[in-house]
Amino acid sequence: MNELLNLSVAKLKRMATLKSKIERLQSQLEALAANAGASRTSAKGGRKRRKMSAAARRKISLAAKARWAKVRAAKAK
Repeated sequence: MNELLNLSVAKLKRMATLKSKIERLQSQLEALAANAGASRTSAKGGRKRRKMSAAARRKISLAAKARWAKVRAAKAK
């Protein structure tokens, strides 16, 4: 307690300002943590989508069509 009495008014004001900033930042941090927990349960999950090239999509499409053609040919027999 004596230590606080020996501080200057300017230092006390500075300490009060810093304390209020810390409290504000803590409340913002808590709000972000609450939002982060809610976004994890969302459908997308916050993941980035991987982009597939047009050539890769075409290869997959052709392979799927070939598989289905094979299935249909087996059914026809």
